[in-house]
Amino acid sequence: MSAANPNDLSFRVATHADVEAIVALVHSAYRGESSRAGWTTEADLLDGTRTDADEVARLIDGAASAILLAEWNAQIIASAALECRQDTGYFGMFGVQPGLQSNGVGSAVLSEAERYAQTVWSCRQMEMTVITLRPELIAWYERRGYCRTGVFKPFPQDNPRYGLPRRPGLRLEVLRKTLASDPR
Repeated sequence: MSAANPNDLSFRVATHADVEAIVALVHSAYRGESSRAGWTTEADLLDGTRTDADEVARLIDGAASAILLAEWNAQIIASAALECRQDTGYFGMFGVQPGLQSNGVGSAVLSEAERYAQTVWSCRQMEMTVITLRPELIAWYERRGYCRTGVFKPFPQDNPRYGLPRRPGLRLEVLRKTLASDPR
């Protein structure tokens, strides 16, 4: 697939008609051989799935959650789950089609997610958790204004929905960014 221009993306909130496409996209970005075409792969760290239809549907149905989709040429090429937790937006389950990574699509989706959290939920900050064994991913978020908090959480070992660790001692670090006072 040719490179998507981030300026040509359209954004929308997912519906139940998108569930299977979102599950497939997120899995392709993180698991299995298809994920190796991009730089976000976790194939060496985790086996199994990254999400399932039940989790995606729960996020679509939630009053304080949404899944943001990026489309290009009438195809879903990226998604991100958002949750409102008081004045903080939580950003997760972020996936960009592996063949379209490294050309600004991810940055455009992250910016749109921040704008959405501010304008729809009046969030003042955004948080996420990132596997600590992914220094290149943490650095990518730091270049976009996120700060390491030094707050660590164990990787969910007992829930195969998030993947089955291939290495012992996986843990997550919370990253945080204060959002601009004016989202425009």
